[in-house]
Amino acid sequence: MCGAEMDEILGSPEKYSGEKKVGIMGGTFDPIHNAHLALGECARVQMALDEVWFMPAKDPYFKKKKNVTPAKFRAEMTALAVKGHEGFKMSDFELLREGETYTAETLQKLNELYPDIHFYFIIGSDSMYQLETWWHPEIIMKHATLVVAEREYPERVRSFMDQVEYLRKKFGADIRVLDFEESDISSTMIREMAAKGEDLSELLPDAVSLYIGEHGLYK
Repeated sequence: MCGAEMDEILGSPEKYSGEKKVGIMGGTFDPIHNAHLALGECARVQMALDEVWFMPAKDPYFKKKKNVTPAKFRAEMTALAVKGHEGFKMSDFELLREGETYTAETLQKLNELYPDIHFYFIIGSDSMYQLETWWHPEIIMKHATLVVAEREYPERVRSFMDQVEYLRKKFGADIRVLDFEESDISSTMIREMAAKGEDLSELLPDAVSLYIGEHGLYK
């Protein structure tokens, strides 16, 4: 669930009103599901974004030892999921790059290619807590506004808002907090359900559910 459009206490989305504003939703999207779309829509509305780009990762370095569905399938599912949604686009920006992909590098290159766009990097609070362990977090926070949705994270060492303030002070980060109610849908759960042949229709866009069945994914 998503609250109404609002000016968050850490800064108004109108701060960058002179530039095109684009949200980035990154991830393996294995598969993309309704909670991903709900988060993207919440960010689009509350941050007054012109577009949200859903950007499947090609070779996420942190999942090298896990079985990740080939990029072709994940990209096609993402394209099907966002089709017809206002302001939503599937971006193949990371898929076209060689080797391992790093968020810092992606955001740096996006800023170089699109100087007229201000980017908003949309994440859950679990990623916010882990951000300092990512490759060059200072570059991430330099090249994008962080848009964070609070979710359960048992390993937290400080409260959600204390972590927001910590990153703002340490990195000069521009952070906005979404009014968003966490969903219990996860890609892991969907893969497990698909392997058992269970009904996925309430968790995925119909086109994605059909695609998984037609291609025999997650069996």
